[in-house]
Amino acid sequence: MNYSENIDKQYHIQVGKGDVGRYVILPGDPKRCAQIAKYFDDAKQVADSREYVTYTGYLDGVKVSVTSTGIGGPSAAIALEELAMAGADTFVRVGTCGGMQTEIKSGDMVIAQGAIRMEGTSREYAPIEFPAVADIQIVNALVRAAKELEQVYHVGVVQCKDSFYGQHSPETKPVGYELLNKWEAWKRLGCLASEMESAALFVVASSLGVRIGSCFLVMANQEREKEGLENPVVHDTESVIRVAIEAIRKLIQQDTQSEGKRVS
Repeated sequence: MNYSENIDKQYHIQVGKGDVGRYVILPGDPKRCAQIAKYFDDAKQVADSREYVTYTGYLDGVKVSVTSTGIGGPSAAIALEELAMAGADTFVRVGTCGGMQTEIKSGDMVIAQGAIRMEGTSREYAPIEFPAVADIQIVNALVRAAKELEQVYHVGVVQCKDSFYGQHSPETKPVGYELLNKWEAWKRLGCLASEMESAALFVVASSLGVRIGSCFLVMANQEREKEGLENPVVHDTESVIRVAIEAIRKLIQQDTQSEGKRVS
């Protein structure tokens, strides 16, 4: 059921068929949308509703969009569902994360191959035994783009949670014993970073049959802080945005070539 006052628009994000491209970049912060849209040709804002801001333009002559998702799995899942209903099928999440291994430094980039489902949204899409994994084509495109742009990057598993302060001050929570023990387990398993959306997005994408990947700027690393290692806080996401843009360009080229072969 569509609860929108305009039945041609999706209820939460307020976009409809033709408003967005096949390829969509997904930041969390609405203010990052204009920053990302600067890389598009002929970019125009097409919607602004709740936490969801959408711009659409062109990369290499192909329609592309950027839509913010807000913070966390529930709002991200809504954006993904509604964008897919509007015609999008390839998504790159761009955001920030906190490093978990001491070799991961502020300003580095993390590309998620998979995500730990320590959140609630994905459980309403798939049993907990189902893995939250990124699309391999998008992971590979992000890796190639990061190499070409000489961005320091790491590829692996990220941890997703619903509580920001459950990560940063777990000892103050009544279930701190569980949070602390699981954090140590994730570290021992080689988890690269902590963030809040990929697990939900990966599982929702699997349920919809669409492609998705994630890349993140490492803002800081609390494990480096504990060890007394250098740990500045970095806020500038421009380098990671550039990698995402170049990855989308590579996907467009790859898809155009493969679709041309099928036609011929």
